[in-house]
Amino acid sequence: MADWIPLGDRAIRFARPAVPARALVRAVRAWPGVVDVVVARDDVAAYFADAPAIGPDQIAALATLRDDDSEPREIALRVVYDGPDLAIVARTLKLSVADVQELHGGATYTVDALGFAPGFAYLTGLDERLHVPRLATPRARVPAGSLGIADAYTAVYPFDSPGGWHLIGRVIDGRMFDEHGARLQLGDRVRFVA
Repeated sequence: MADWIPLGDRAIRFARPAVPARALVRAVRAWPGVVDVVVARDDVAAYFADAPAIGPDQIAALATLRDDDSEPREIALRVVYDGPDLAIVARTLKLSVADVQELHGGATYTVDALGFAPGFAYLTGLDERLHVPRLATPRARVPAGSLGIADAYTAVYPFDSPGGWHLIGRVIDGRMFDEHGARLQLGDRVRFVA
């Protein structure tokens, strides 16, 4: 039985089931009164116009979702691999800088969650040989467009912010967040092109 935690009187939070993010958002948005859905790495928050009328069975049913047949958006981002941590990552992982660039640029990633800041897309699909833990001490300022890796994820910082990921490069073809919202959306397939 799936439980949820109230977030005030018009929102709930529950553990994220292991299903495609697009299908999850679509299903939760179909619940009565839902006005917004936020999918994070481990949790989902659903916001309602009025008090939620959702039971554990509706949440449990999410675990059976399948993605639809529609094609996700394909996005190619031009990058330069010149981040301040590139050589350190290579040395730590016993790879060459060229290996790190090739492994990172050779993968196709999926936007799996949006979080710690607006427009910050957690991308899955990072080659296991590039998994490194977050920095022990986060930076006070990471420039917008910086390309980072941490644990099993890669991401682009959408604007200047603090951050604890290893910076291996930067996106050079436009902003990641603007007045229209985030450039990357749940389910998008992303490639980095040098």
